[in-house]
Amino acid sequence: MTLGVAYAERFPERVSEMVLVSCTLTRRSDVHWLYHSSGRFFPSEWERYAAGGGNAADLMAAYDRLLNGETPAEVRARAAQDWCGWEDAVVSFEEGWRPNERFCDPRFRMTFARLCAHYFSHAAWLDDGQLLRDAGRLAGIPGVLIHGRFDIQGPPDMAWLLHRAWPGPELRLVRTGHQGGDEMTEVMMPR
Repeated sequence: MTLGVAYAERFPERVSEMVLVSCTLTRRSDVHWLYHSSGRFFPSEWERYAAGGGNAADLMAAYDRLLNGETPAEVRARAAQDWCGWEDAVVSFEEGWRPNERFCDPRFRMTFARLCAHYFSHAAWLDDGQLLRDAGRLAGIPGVLIHGRFDIQGPPDMAWLLHRAWPGPELRLVRTGHQGGDEMTEVMMPR
């Protein structure tokens, strides 16, 4: 979602319309919420995740070094497992949740963790608050923002703030979490 909005803000003439699901803004505060503060909801999972990153003050940078640095393969593999365990934990309150089967594949797990840690440790190479600051560039692009009211990964204020900063999109808050569910699917693909 972040990359889609960043692209549309940079090249609005190339975008005809946008449907954005589970909005993220990738501000430093948003990344800190997901990879630090939301641990208050999952204390045992948070403890494992934080310990995997050496209990560093900046877990994003710590995991980026572990996953993308000159570390032994077994250290990288453990860091990827700890990262993906946290990713799974943060959505575990959602109705119908099951552990993400893709995280059982060591290659997928490593790729996912490496990309996320690198991307978030560099704040998506965006200025803090850039997506909101530049949302006026989206004026005239029809859009729908669909977001779960119970999204712990990216609380609904992110979609609300983008809706207020972008002239014209429709905002649909549904009774789901980050991964969605039947209600979110129905809004995305009405019959």
